[in-house]
Amino acid sequence: MYPLLLLSFMSLSVIIERVWFWSKILTREREISGRVIEAARREWVAAADIASRATDQPIGRFLNSALELQSPDPEVFKLALEASAEEELASMRRGDKILEATIAIAPLLGLLGTVLGLIGSLSSIRLGDIGTSATGEVTLGISEALISTATGLIVAIISLAFYRTFQGLLAGQVKLFQRSGNDLELLYRSDWAIGKRPLGNNFKPGMLPASDVATDAPPPVPDPQ
Repeated sequence: MYPLLLLSFMSLSVIIERVWFWSKILTREREISGRVIEAARREWVAAADIASRATDQPIGRFLNSALELQSPDPEVFKLALEASAEEELASMRRGDKILEATIAIAPLLGLLGTVLGLIGSLSSIRLGDIGTSATGEVTLGISEALISTATGLIVAIISLAFYRTFQGLLAGQVKLFQRSGNDLELLYRSDWAIGKRPLGNNFKPGMLPASDVATDAPPPVPDPQ
């Protein structure tokens, strides 16, 4: 029972933390995504500003990872989105291992406790005691031994229910990230294809090679000497 109590405490802690986490992000994710995509259709600077002000949300950090770059190549833009998506989705899976371990181990611990209890109860009975009042203690011991199995099943069932719920929410986030990232990347590639620099120019004086720098200065006059 003590290992079961420890598992139940760990599982309950994860469940409370994950419920708080999902309750904070589910109410604003789609709104932020829609505002950023809609702003990107008109002006990229406005889209980048909206995303930068929404970095307290996973979708805001995801979109801002690419929009904070200055005139990136489309492939770099895509890589920034992919890297950020992996990081954010990994944070959403926090605590899954604890719930998985609880789901697998709790019923086994409960069954082990019941078996050990049955062994202890049945080892104390003798053949001559069958049918006497001594068997009452044995039945009491058996009923107490079954408590551990029931406890293990309850802990595992509750953990499994919340685990499946969190997995469903995570699947919804994966779809949202894919759709938002694809829409933003498509808009960026479209503007890039027509020669626009959607997120401004990050070149500074001295960064371009000499062959690329245009000059209107006349050619040097040779020294007559």
